[in-house]
Amino acid sequence: MTRYPESVDVAIVGSGPTGAAYARILSERSPQVEIAMFEVGPVVSDPPGAHVKNITDPAARALAQRRSEGPGAGAPTVDSPGAVKSGDRMARPGTYLLPDGHTALGEDGLPDASFSSNVGGMAAHWTGACPRPGGSERIAFLPDLDELLDEADRLLGVTTDAFDGAPYTGLVRERLAAAVDEGRSPDRQVQRMPLAVHRRADGGLVWSGSDVVLGDVTRANGHFTLHDQTLVTRVLLADGHAAGVEVRDLDTGTVSRVRARVVVVAADALRTPQVLWASGIRPDALGRMLNDQSQIVFASRIRDTPHSDAARPVGQSDERAVVGGAISERSGVTWVPYTDAEPFHGQVMQLDASPVPLAEDDPAAPGSIVGLGLFTAKDLQWDDRVEFAGDATDPYGMPAMRIHYRLTERDHAVLDRARAEIVRLGRAVGEPIDEHPFTMPPGASLHYQGTVRMGATDDGRSVCGPDSQVWSAPGVFVAGNGVIPTATACNPTLTSVALAVRGARRVADLMAT
Repeated sequence: MTRYPESVDVAIVGSGPTGAAYARILSERSPQVEIAMFEVGPVVSDPPGAHVKNITDPAARALAQRRSEGPGAGAPTVDSPGAVKSGDRMARPGTYLLPDGHTALGEDGLPDASFSSNVGGMAAHWTGACPRPGGSERIAFLPDLDELLDEADRLLGVTTDAFDGAPYTGLVRERLAAAVDEGRSPDRQVQRMPLAVHRRADGGLVWSGSDVVLGDVTRANGHFTLHDQTLVTRVLLADGHAAGVEVRDLDTGTVSRVRARVVVVAADALRTPQVLWASGIRPDALGRMLNDQSQIVFASRIRDTPHSDAARPVGQSDERAVVGGAISERSGVTWVPYTDAEPFHGQVMQLDASPVPLAEDDPAAPGSIVGLGLFTAKDLQWDDRVEFAGDATDPYGMPAMRIHYRLTERDHAVLDRARAEIVRLGRAVGEPIDEHPFTMPPGASLHYQGTVRMGATDDGRSVCGPDSQVWSAPGVFVAGNGVIPTATACNPTLTSVALAVRGARRVADLMAT
């Protein structure tokens, strides 16, 4: 007896924040609609989809991360000292590397291209940064973009005040503002980073994962089911329209078919085009315009910091400042927004929150070393792409990926500017730990975009329309960072959730007809 329904109204492939957004909006707008969500990885948290930083026991948290690493479980991660600077290919905890095909001969490739396989997707492991796009990052053909971003804020539980009590946050922001703000519009000046995090009544932090996006309304929806350890091998079509999904139970190997009127593929920016390709949905733009955000990192010790308990928020111990790899409550998170004139997105946070350990903290002033990161927007190119093999498979048995990716002269010029800028900002904040910023390997950002990109019209340069419905396959919707059609430097999750809201509203309208 199969554990899957024979038919549903909507099948959602992937349980990350965008797949969860579809389930949430449909639960709110069309509670009678039958929804089945399929996730290739296991449940690793309680409630399902919660951020692993909310797991207080270190051993339990490490186990949740390891269980998220799919076929890469057991491999060393970037937590190993010096791994990134030594040039070793290592994924972050909770993720696993693309084993092969990440770099073609003579190209830059994406050597650190990574995935997570767990209920909640990458939202169980992310930093929670939710900045809004600005300038050319914005999608000009969406007149309702700001309203959609507001709705994404709601679904993700975005706040800006969670770290207002941190003793260094005002100091860091003030020094960066003095170095950056002149000539910028108010919305692009240095400010608190919008974060998907809230503070409990007892003062503890709760980081948003897909559980927050799903919300109580989805969990209470008797027409919604979540199936973990389930690989969607392809989307089923009838006369070119969505007809359901074929799934394989990874526990038993059983293959089943689930009929559906609408299929939402929200697998991630590399596996979503993989599922479409395996389904025979292969528009010219599929996998094209792949883009990553190059990342420069640096570290500075804040000047003139207090060296006593007076610097500590009320009731907070030193141990709480660093627990679980969470962002410290000493310096918070500061945002340096992207502008077209200064094409970098910056985030400045306590170094022990950085994915790359760069230096030992100063024991005399816990939290006094901050990490600075600048992300740059890619010079978009049609030939930057992920391809799929018809004669080779990945560890899940899906068509193997092959990445083609090059940094252009313009990309290198912007990176040179970013290296100079991050040193300038590091000096504005304090005393640099090292005079030389470090450029992360391509793919390390985990912010891959563009592979199922949205377009205003079906001109052959996009995969889906403004409502995220695939041009060539009515009833098939795509979701995730791959839908974003612009070159962004800011963290993309808020934007991709906003686009998912628009798509989910369209699905709700279809369900009403």
